[in-house]
Amino acid sequence: MDIIIDIVFVIFSYLLGSVPTGVIISRYFFNVDIQKVGSGNIGATNVARTLGKKVGILTLIGDALKGVIPIILVRLYEPYPLNQPLIFFCALGAFLGHLFPIYLKFKGGKGVATALGIFLMLFPFQTMLSAIVFFIIVYFSRYVSLGSISASIVMPILVSFRAQNTYQIALSIIISLLIIIKHKDNIHRLLEGRENKLKL
Repeated sequence: MDIIIDIVFVIFSYLLGSVPTGVIISRYFFNVDIQKVGSGNIGATNVARTLGKKVGILTLIGDALKGVIPIILVRLYEPYPLNQPLIFFCALGAFLGHLFPIYLKFKGGKGVATALGIFLMLFPFQTMLSAIVFFIIVYFSRYVSLGSISASIVMPILVSFRAQNTYQIALSIIISLLIIIKHKDNIHRLLEGRENKLKL
């Protein structure tokens, strides 16, 4: 019976992660198809550039919550000791849902905001340090993508110093690698000097 409940948790996490916050907000409140404007990405950065900072922040919060909610539910279900394999698969399920959402034919975002929600729940101190790296890089370079990539590289290193088990290390590495892979087009544009800069 426990394994069935665990599977339900993981499936729910993936389906929740698949909810395209940016698409819903832009389409139903602004009559804009965010996938057809700007970079075509469904994440907060493209939404902010297209519809404004406030809408971008709202998208960021919605995407982050997709990583927060599954972990909260698992902790409520098994308050102590935490089921680390279940936490691992639920967190990964939510993240993969954002990257490959079933509702958008598996064409999703880059996962930074959802990863932020996951990491805030599991590694709050390391997340704050990684966020500092992100803001410093973005402030001086004005490239959001470079900040995201840099923070993704730093995060597993920070986690490895304080990780309590291999599941936590594996989760941070997998998420960070996938974020970097999803930024492959941004990396090409950065190398070619064609990446869009953030207007400060």
